[in-house]
Amino acid sequence: MTAVLNTPGIRYTVQASAVEAHLFDISLHIAQPAAQQLLSLPVWIPGSYLVREFSKNLQGLSATQNGQSLPVSQLSKNQWKIGCSADAACVVSYQVCAYDTSVRTAWLDRQRGFFNGTSLCLRVHGQEERPHALELLGSRATEDWQVATGLTPAQIDANGFGLYTAAHYDELVDCPVEMGRFWRGSFEAGGVPHEFVVAGAAPSFDGERLLADTKKICEAEIAFWHADGSRPPMDRYVFMLNVVDDNYGGLEHRNSTALICGRRDLPRKGEAKAGEGYNTLLGLISHEYFHTWNVKRLRPAELARYDYEQENYTELLWFFEGFTSYYDDLFLRRAGLIDNTQYLKLITRTINQVLQTPGRHVQSVAEASFDAWVKYYRQDENTANHTVSYYTKGSLVALCLDLALRAQGSNSLDDVMRGLWRKSAGGPISEADVLAVVSEVGNPEIARQLQTWVHSTDDLPLRELLTKHGIKSKAEPAQLAQKLGLRVQENHSVQIKTVLHGGLAEQAGMMAGDEWLAVETDGQRWRIAKLDDVPLYAGSSNTVTAWVVRDRQILELTLALDIAPAKAASEDAKPATPISNLGLEISDKAAAERWLTGLAA
Repeated sequence: MTAVLNTPGIRYTVQASAVEAHLFDISLHIAQPAAQQLLSLPVWIPGSYLVREFSKNLQGLSATQNGQSLPVSQLSKNQWKIGCSADAACVVSYQVCAYDTSVRTAWLDRQRGFFNGTSLCLRVHGQEERPHALELLGSRATEDWQVATGLTPAQIDANGFGLYTAAHYDELVDCPVEMGRFWRGSFEAGGVPHEFVVAGAAPSFDGERLLADTKKICEAEIAFWHADGSRPPMDRYVFMLNVVDDNYGGLEHRNSTALICGRRDLPRKGEAKAGEGYNTLLGLISHEYFHTWNVKRLRPAELARYDYEQENYTELLWFFEGFTSYYDDLFLRRAGLIDNTQYLKLITRTINQVLQTPGRHVQSVAEASFDAWVKYYRQDENTANHTVSYYTKGSLVALCLDLALRAQGSNSLDDVMRGLWRKSAGGPISEADVLAVVSEVGNPEIARQLQTWVHSTDDLPLRELLTKHGIKSKAEPAQLAQKLGLRVQENHSVQIKTVLHGGLAEQAGMMAGDEWLAVETDGQRWRIAKLDDVPLYAGSSNTVTAWVVRDRQILELTLALDIAPAKAASEDAKPATPISNLGLEISDKAAAERWLTGLAA
């Protein structure tokens, strides 16, 4: 690997040479090491709250100084000590296996390379605040590849290979790198150049439409945060989208985002109206872009400085993820990309997801935020029964706060968000800061309501607040799975994934992992392939015998049925299992329009 002179004292050289083996070759040059220099690889990546143990992919670590090999001692799962002196530069070499297609780690094959710095770049203890550099070297395998990254280019070639710089370690690892053969487009929003790269798209992909729609989102969000005409906090921005057969997700960064979506979700040339999958992708783009302000600048006070060695706890993810989730689809409406009916369909889906989660009466969104490290990112068969999503319920808290503020006067949640930005100078905030600004924008009573919504397990006053803004709510018939208290997968038989607490299935003794094969009623036994077969064969019977397989045993379970349409449940009640869906429709167009378009109340 070549050396580059006159660069920062911490320099990483990365080369994708062993693409068939999915190995990145990395060389770390430390110009002024400490004696017995400590190095470590992060155990998590900011924005994804789970210890992922990136060091499991690191191999072959060695070090030299003055051309001589140095002893290397591993001190823990992710930390090493280099037996160097402090009088000369030290070079550390290693490889990282990149076999994860997600946005959180690293990937490398013949078509594409991608990595986050938290997966590849060892942290040099004691020198994190010094300038860092990243040199990307080409190879025979990458000769026709391009590079996209939010890092600052210093000396690069036409394809983007070469030297990049960062002010410190935090900036270095917050700028992922995309490499390969990809589609590329650009636009300007709010005076800021934006780049969009897409890897893996089908030939039918309509890139111009994606650019035009993304630009509308960016312009709307920049205008939202900088209504005073101030400049956005980034000099440029990069969207990096990896397109696969079937996947979805994103991770925010200070001036870029890494996204993944299904190939069928992209807009297609000649297609007059895109499908729901494309709207979902636009919502993801909106969500990650909103994080440029709300979590990358505004951030929990506990995360003012990241500790890459362990979990970083906060009770505020309901605000940073939940409120962002409220605004992501709302900005699709404000940007004119969806209409009122489409937006209400999206918010209705979120409401019903929360109402169909028994865990909402067990865990508050503040507790869910704190427990993200062990619950949200480690979901299992009991997740729905003992936890609630700080994304979905957090977005409903934002909805209620917005509507409560609008009902009280001319202000809204928009004013709260901008007030927090001004008060903190775009920096760390606490729950006390949020409550203080809500009191200023609204009044202390609304701030107390917010505190209750966040720290209690009570249901939110959705119907009451929506009614005040021209949205009528009504109960709709529950699906059979809801009535039974089941979440299933259907494929030649019914595989039970979750048994909801208090439901008919739990009372019958069903368990997650059971395979439901058949029902028996009136002396007749019927094979079932999907849940809807149950009422077909049950007829007018109030109970059936359910034949399930568990640990290769065939069990008979007596299952009571409640197939008849259920009466609407009071929203203030706390049923163990949801029995109905909530539907929304506009009853006062003018009132709804003021809310949905962001006009003053």
